Amino acid sequence: MPETPEERRVRLAEAHRLYSKQNKWESRWVERQKSLQSRGYMLRPRYRPEWVPSWQGLDEHPMYFEDSIKIPLRQHLIDATRISDGKLVYIKRVKTGDQESKIATMLSSPDLLDDPANHCVPVLDLFQDEDDAAVSYMVMPLLRFIDDPPFETVWDILDLATQLLEGLVFLHKHGVAHRDCSYENLQMDANALFPEGFHPVHGLFLPDGMTPASRHSRKGMPIKYYYIDFGISVHIPPDTHPKLAVGPYGRDREVPELSADIPYDPFKVDIFIIGNLFRRNFHDKFANVGFFLPLIEPMTRRQPELRPTAEEALAQWQRIRERVPYVHRAWRPRPRDDDWASNIVFDTYSLLRGVYYGSRWIFDQAASNV
Repeated sequence: MPETPEERRVRLAEAHRLYSKQNKWESRWVERQKSLQSRGYMLRPRYRPEWVPSWQGLDEHPMYFEDSIKIPLRQHLIDATRISDGKLVYIKRVKTGDQESKIATMLSSPDLLDDPANHCVPVLDLFQDEDDAAVSYMVMPLLRFIDDPPFETVWDILDLATQLLEGLVFLHKHGVAHRDCSYENLQMDANALFPEGFHPVHGLFLPDGMTPASRHSRKGMPIKYYYIDFGISVHIPPDTHPKLAVGPYGRDREVPELSADIPYDPFKVDIFIIGNLFRRNFHDKFANVGFFLPLIEPMTRRQPELRPTAEEALAQWQRIRERVPYVHRAWRPRPRDDDWASNIVFDTYSLLRGVYYGSRWIFDQAASNV
């Protein structure tokens, strides 16, 4: 039966109540909004002390208004806008002087930040809470997951793997073992893909949170991938031996040597996690990236001492990548569960796309030699 006017009124009243209510960690950020603003960062309207729900007094559902959009269930993180240039950032609440902020800021020092092999999320700002010296706020660019938006070609995956291994070499060279570099802690700067920007929570929409966002193809766009969240990372200076750590934590529960009391090499843990990422997120997901297998096998050996170093893994990957034909690179990543009809349609498109870009490359090379 159609909804009666009274039923609709009751439903909307309840929705207004629920969407207007802020949970306890939202309220904590509201209390800090003025302080953050004084440091140059503005929270969304919902998190300002003077906020009045924009649906108040209207006969509409709150879901159609941007200020109904809550932060995800991570009480120590919130999105914000840098007032000076409108850049979207993430603000993370940390303990003052903790290991995470020390490592992250060390990796963002000016002499390291300019290194093209540095794929660690930049720390844009770090400051103490004005009322509680035990609390600090670390400001970083707002990033997206590595496959959001999805990969379009095998080349995208080749580029990602190269950047991740370059970044791992950089981390290990400077004595940092991430220890938790699984999918959730690998992200990308996708700003170049969204010419009109995107909403920090509803990422497929414009900043208004309601209008679908237009985006460019990944092809030719400057996408950089980053390691984030150094919460359980360790810094062991290169001249320190042995290089050992303990700790059973991390998102990848398949790492065989994790232990709370038996020391292990945390750098070889990183090797396993990245190898496992290549297996689970690429090789097992897509049918046409079998070239990963010769690298996955040594990186995920159960005996840590038999795994390659980051430098060795990168060198092997570069040899593998060089052998992937250009047309294969232009192919779409083919999901293993695709049906035959989808394969025909999308593979035909991939072939035409590969021929088009291959022809353009040949033409550009010829023109540059004139």
